[in-house]
Amino acid sequence: MSEQLSPMRERITKILEAETGGKSYKAHKYCLDYAERPNPDYGDVDKSLEWNEYGETRHGKQYIDLSAMSKGLSHGGEQLITYFLDGSRHVYKVDDMAYEKAGNRSVIYPIIAGQIGVGCCCREDKRVRSERFIGEIALAIPDIADADGSGDKGFFQALAKKIRDGSVLASRLGQDWRFSRVFSYDSKDEDKGKFEDRGTARIQDEMINLEQQMVTDLVAAGKLNQDNYLVKDGSLEYRPNKDMRKDSNEYKRFKNRYDFVLGVAKGFNPTVCKDTHGKANPGYIADLHLYSRTPVAKFTNPMLGDIAFAVWYIRIHSQTRTRSPFDGIIKVEKILVSDSEVESGMDSDLVNLLSAYLINERNPTCYGADQRWANHLYPVYLTEQYVKSRYISEESFLHMF
Repeated sequence: MSEQLSPMRERITKILEAETGGKSYKAHKYCLDYAERPNPDYGDVDKSLEWNEYGETRHGKQYIDLSAMSKGLSHGGEQLITYFLDGSRHVYKVDDMAYEKAGNRSVIYPIIAGQIGVGCCCREDKRVRSERFIGEIALAIPDIADADGSGDKGFFQALAKKIRDGSVLASRLGQDWRFSRVFSYDSKDEDKGKFEDRGTARIQDEMINLEQQMVTDLVAAGKLNQDNYLVKDGSLEYRPNKDMRKDSNEYKRFKNRYDFVLGVAKGFNPTVCKDTHGKANPGYIADLHLYSRTPVAKFTNPMLGDIAFAVWYIRIHSQTRTRSPFDGIIKVEKILVSDSEVESGMDSDLVNLLSAYLINERNPTCYGADQRWANHLYPVYLTEQYVKSRYISEESFLHMF
């Protein structure tokens, strides 16, 4: 039996069809995500990411053994890493919708919807508790749907309000979830990949924005400092917007927000490691000794502006108990904030201390079918599970479209 909807509450795709002039094909709805264990990326290396400059105060090419330091810290009550941040998204294709192009030619585009969850957990008295959760639902539709060309702050903003006010969404979202925005993706440039990927990219960008907002709120509340670091699951993909780059003070404030934030990635490209001849040397990372770290490298990424990053690798599980040479190794990133850090790199003693604490956060068990266990930090795993537990079920979510 079909569900009886209030005449004042329409399915979201019906509102899209009416407001954008598209034709809905009521296509099969399905999830675009897939899960896999972290694998190294052996593709082409961005030259800006080459490991050719030191990012710490002491220079050397040897691994640094931290087993004694991490063991000593495990017996004490101090804890430098207090907050844990994880952001994720579930992305779905919820419809195919046709729009007319020049010459009365009709083209069909996918409608992409996403659930975005960003959660933060805090450790107090050796217990992990939830600190804050943000849940947002967003849509990505082709830019051709904007007939008057007013863009994100015009047509798409008004469309988002109509969906919030007139769809079944409003009556089905709990207090933890909100409908945020309708994004547009490029429907013209043929070199930008599949339309599904373009829509997914817009949802991914919004997830990163929400992560940045979470960090900003924690800093504003005075919760991040030299005694309370935050670990973010994954690479630090944060970048200042155009307005921040134009204002030097605002740009400095942006970097200062991440002074006590570490990005810890389970997957990475090992070919950024170079030998003295400039050749890729991923074996240097693969052969990393247990409870040891590599020297710190410094690099900039043009995609993220001129921000300098410190990057190093730590082996937290023995290679004999993992499936690949890079399982059991985590990649650690930190934004270099002060002028002295940018010039000379991070203090090596601080790198050692942070690394030893991270070693002590390693996952103690494999959690059954989770193939990423060797690269997981236990509190990050708990935060990830906390975020996943807040998602709307797939069946309920898709039924709103």
